[in-house]
Amino acid sequence: MNDLWVYFKHLFKDYIYIYDQVDTDAAAQRIKKNIWFRGPNVWILAFSIIIASVGLNVNSTAVIIGAMLISPLMGPIIGVGLSLGTNDTDLLKAAVKNLLVMVLISLAASTLFFILSPLSLVNPTELEARTSPTIYDVLIALFGGLAGILENSRKEQGTAIAGVAIATALMPPLCTAGYGLAHWDMHFFVGALYLFIINSVFIALATYLMVKYLRFKTAAGIDEATAKRRRKMISIVLAIVVIPSIYSAVVLIVDNNYERNVQNLVENNRLVGRSYIYSYKVQGRKTTFDIAGEPLTDSLRTDFFARAKSYHVSQKSITLKEHNLGMTQQEMNRLVADIYERTDAQLAEEDAQITALGARIEALEALAAHLDSLLHPADTLLTEPLPALEELPEELEK
Repeated sequence: MNDLWVYFKHLFKDYIYIYDQVDTDAAAQRIKKNIWFRGPNVWILAFSIIIASVGLNVNSTAVIIGAMLISPLMGPIIGVGLSLGTNDTDLLKAAVKNLLVMVLISLAASTLFFILSPLSLVNPTELEARTSPTIYDVLIALFGGLAGILENSRKEQGTAIAGVAIATALMPPLCTAGYGLAHWDMHFFVGALYLFIINSVFIALATYLMVKYLRFKTAAGIDEATAKRRRKMISIVLAIVVIPSIYSAVVLIVDNNYERNVQNLVENNRLVGRSYIYSYKVQGRKTTFDIAGEPLTDSLRTDFFARAKSYHVSQKSITLKEHNLGMTQQEMNRLVADIYERTDAQLAEEDAQITALGARIEALEALAAHLDSLLHPADTLLTEPLPALEELPEELEK
């Protein structure tokens, strides 16, 4: 048993051992070169800002992904993590300075774009998707950053960097913040900027951890007091960034559960007496039900609230909006009867379709079996004649 444990231990170690496949010196040089905001990086940043802003403005996911791949923003962020991991103060100052310049230019350019853009979508889903970061965004940034620094450290470069750029989006949140500034909408500005900060902080943290793990060469030694102060500062920054995201995740989960409960309630309780729930609208943890049919009595309301409670939808969160539309009692009765008739007709039509499909399948199976017997006469004896075409369903005959 001991030998088996040792065998699997060595086997597992062989699979995860990475020190012989990384070049930390070459990785450090690559990272340092990518932090500088001059030359091609200036132009590339400008192009990615325009591409991301246009993609967000027209709700185009493909265009936004293109901007993520082009953006050079990740260079100085990884540089911050490297400088912290190697105690390189000069590199830290240079990385932070270049990152701030990139962020300010991105915000200014995207703000100007959205001020000048004549297009304003009624439902800008791509913009709204970057205004409510949660703990899940923290996890994406952390593990994306780990993959990014590990890919940078490999002797043989792969394609993981492109995936990291897409997963840990940096340019789209900045451009969304620019949209918020252009329209004086603090919900967009604060939410998107917070998402960018989450991604930046945890990419830098992931880089710092992997630099320590891979034993990059340190630039200079620091005393214990300075190291302790630095660790304390990192912990404070992480707490400030993470706590709001945890709260956002809890709110998201609770709201999602509430909406699912309302959906189940409506699907299983469309009829309320001789009235019908034809639509509903969820806002936060409040729901308005639109009901057509006979006026609800107190007993019907009480019964509906009791059913809602069984689906974990409280009475306080419910607003029942009855729509009479000037109908007479006879017209309302006809409406309810029509709903029943349409439901029965739909079920009958679905049953007929299922029966027809079953007949087709049986006919095709019989035909396939006969063709198989013709193709393999030595293995299968033909015991029954081929069914006449007129015996097959009309659709198959055609």
